[in-house]
Amino acid sequence: MKVDLILASSSSIRREMLESAGLVVECQPASIDEKTIKESLLFEEASPRDVADTLAEAKARKISARIPSALVLGCDQVLEVEQSLLSKPETRDDAREQLLRLRGKTHRLLSAAVIYDGGEPVWRHIGIARLGMRAFSDEYLEAYLDRNWPDVGSSVGGYKLEKEGVRLFSHIQGDNFTILGLPLVELLNYLSLRGAISA
Repeated sequence: MKVDLILASSSSIRREMLESAGLVVECQPASIDEKTIKESLLFEEASPRDVADTLAEAKARKISARIPSALVLGCDQVLEVEQSLLSKPETRDDAREQLLRLRGKTHRLLSAAVIYDGGEPVWRHIGIARLGMRAFSDEYLEAYLDRNWPDVGSSVGGYKLEKEGVRLFSHIQGDNFTILGLPLVELLNYLSLRGAISA
């Protein structure tokens, strides 16, 4: 079976979204030093948008250099709150601190996607979602972490919207695909227009 797209990631959620849309996907995780790249960009005062886009492109470029004949998709997502970025929580205490920082505020999720073909970028898009977190109680927060740690450690902000994390929010603006880490509608439209998938 012909592969429609190589995903430069081991993200099971992104792979599931692509396969649910009828694409044949192969995962080839890109080993890049995300932390160093991110720190360098932040030192240069890059915007959250540029951070997400640069990381997504670095992943696509790395795999495309190895498999230039394929369409390669690189993705990255960042969370911006009060003009600073959060990373995935490494400990339960980190998750608590992030959720307390987000409590009662609106933050943005920026999901970047970049496609490489023949070692060159041919398409990019950044989806943006705005999420307002309610002022939940300290008691609920501890009970939430009891039930959901360490599972939520794989998600920036310490929540998974597709699971109990949805109860933390009062309002959401943006599509669910972007929130899960991939601007899927825009990606599928591009693939259709270029004839990479049937339309």
